[in-house]
Amino acid sequence: MTSQTRSHRIRRLVYRSTYTGMRETDHLLGPFARECLDSMNDIELDAYEELLEYGDPSIWAWLNSSAALPEGFNNPAFDKLRIWCERRKP
Repeated sequence: MTSQTRSHRIRRLVYRSTYTGMRETDHLLGPFARECLDSMNDIELDAYEELLEYGDPSIWAWLNSSAALPEGFNNPAFDKLRIWCERRKP
C-alpha cells in the first residue's frame, strides 16, 4: 500500500469515526482515530474498519459495559480503543 493510499485510508477512517451518527461515539471514536490511527499497522487498520461495521450502538454498549462482547470477539483495534478510553477517564 502506498503512503498516499494509506494516508487517504486513514483520513477516510477519521472522517467516518467523527461522523458516526451517535454523538457519544463521535466524541470517542473521532479523537481516538485522530490520535491513534496513524500509528496502527495495516492489520490493526483492517480491524478498526471491521469494528466500525458493528455500528455505534454495539461499540458504545461494549465500551460502557452495558453489553458483553460477542463470544470469541478478538479485535486488536477495539482493545486499543478500550485502553485509550480508560486512560481518558477522570
